[in-house]
Amino acid sequence: MRDAARRAIMPRYQSLADHEVTSKAADDVVTVADHESEAILEDRLSKLLPEAVIVGEEAAHEDPAILDRLGKELCWIIDPLDGTNNFARGKPPFGVLVALAENGETIGGWILDCLTGRFCHAGKGMGAYIDGKRISARPSSKEPPIAAISLIFLDDEKREKIKTHVAPHYSLTDIPRCAAEQYPRLALGENDVSIFERTLAWDHAAGALFLNEAGGKAARMDGSPYRVDEHDRTGMIGAATPELWDDIAERMAQLST
Repeated sequence: MRDAARRAIMPRYQSLADHEVTSKAADDVVTVADHESEAILEDRLSKLLPEAVIVGEEAAHEDPAILDRLGKELCWIIDPLDGTNNFARGKPPFGVLVALAENGETIGGWILDCLTGRFCHAGKGMGAYIDGKRISARPSSKEPPIAAISLIFLDDEKREKIKTHVAPHYSLTDIPRCAAEQYPRLALGENDVSIFERTLAWDHAAGALFLNEAGGKAARMDGSPYRVDEHDRTGMIGAATPELWDDIAERMAQLST
């Protein structure tokens, strides 16, 4: 991951040419750095664990059939440049995410902040670590709690319900549009809760495992565990503590009653 950041990402930070940035969808871009980082990671990870299949974000964008690999016995999941929109604008945060899943369940996750070098990792049942030091998730202790609520991919009705019935109970902060930043914030006492609508594996596999192993909670709206092979499913909550998770989950559940 550090090699991909050093060779493919950082040399282009704040120096991308116009032709090196292309649109993938509305308000979503991809850069030459994404593609080169993914190629480096695929090469290195395939050698590290040859028996594992690989799902990279950009490869899956070009061929959605690749998503079927997410339920395989062993699967590497790569976000070669998380926070691409930020990166393309020449501003932080952005990072690299890698996860290892087994039969649809994440068993390892790694998160690199390319600018600061902060490195988070977690193994299932083995705890969560930042730069080699084991950490425990902690809330901000602010009242009301701090919430980063993504409204980008919601339909108009649900967006308005959240604004009216959920948001007033929290102190809202801007979302970083970068899972490699959002999940560490939940563990480090900067944010207390986050609501995610789109839950693609390359964005959330590593971070959800990291937060859960740190003692926080990341789960589907109904409390069920996040699985990487449920790629058509939406909606997830992350929180610094299970109690904070329960509180916002209850408020979200009331929206549909």
